[in-house]
Amino acid sequence: MAPPKCAELQPGIRVRIVEKQNQPTGQLTEGVVMRILTSSPVHPHGIKVMLADGKVGRVQEIVR
Repeated sequence: MAPPKCAELQPGIRVRIVEKQNQPTGQLTEGVVMRILTSSPVHPHGIKVMLADGKVGRVQEIVR
């Protein structure tokens, strides 16, 4: 499944990200988007965001 596009993301939604140090294991971290850091509309590894708790990673899925 492809990661969500930038147009699907906005501050305040709950997502699961993979942080840089967890990329080899694929361990996901859940949180609320505070800022969108990637400027392009799509990225093959996921749009980079900052969560409300300050963690940064690439969005793998939106929690519905």
